Amino acid sequence: MKIVVTYKWTSNPQDAEVRPDGTVDFSRARGAVSEYDPVAFEVARRLVDSVGGEVIGLCAGVASIDTSLARKAALSRGLDQLVLVADQALAGADSTRLAAVLAAAVRAIGDVDLVIAGESSMDLAEGQVALTLAAQLGWLGLAAVAGVTATDDDVSVERELATGRQVLSLTGPAVLAATSDAVTPRIPGMKEILAAARKPVRVLALDALDLAAGPVSTTVLSTSRPASGNRQQVLIDGADPEAAAADLVAALRKVGAL
Repeated sequence: MKIVVTYKWTSNPQDAEVRPDGTVDFSRARGAVSEYDPVAFEVARRLVDSVGGEVIGLCAGVASIDTSLARKAALSRGLDQLVLVADQALAGADSTRLAAVLAAAVRAIGDVDLVIAGESSMDLAEGQVALTLAAQLGWLGLAAVAGVTATDDDVSVERELATGRQVLSLTGPAVLAATSDAVTPRIPGMKEILAAARKPVRVLALDALDLAAGPVSTTVLSTSRPASGNRQQVLIDGADPEAAAADLVAALRKVGAL
């Protein structure tokens, strides 16, 4: 089984500053693998370990995605190899443009059985790229994926929906967006970080990719704080401080405050 895991190397919002007008200053933020993507790495690694194959990391973005630090941060998390599309023309690319580039890269890799992604990125938190990528490929796209298992014949996918748990059997290629709690991702140790330096990396030129013609693009015209009348009443139980902190962070991310 050949699995591609798409991930994002982006500015860590914990290092960002919120300006008085509500816009966010990322100028001092350090780069990092987007917070939810290690879950996708782990889901893919476990699948391949169970049935055989390889896990390929795929990232598209500006030149900063192709540094020694950025490579090791991804390759140390269970990947067998890495494919990068690093081009300054992708600065500020919206989700549709980014999905088109990723889809073209998946086609260039070839013979891919599954694409797995995190449920969202930690900088924009739009949660659109995975399903837009599926549309670009003409594949089935599934969000809210809480578990994936595989045999030699098919792939079983569990989804957590508002109506309950859904179990699906896949027999063709698909793009899966894993929930943040689908698995507990591994934390790379020194052995994995050192081994990452020896793993293969392939860099694809943006202008050599077979991109879909004329993807729609967007431009952010303005950003403002939410009106005070839109405040949400979210009750967090403080009995367990660690759980309360996690619930607070999740609530803030859900409304786009982080």
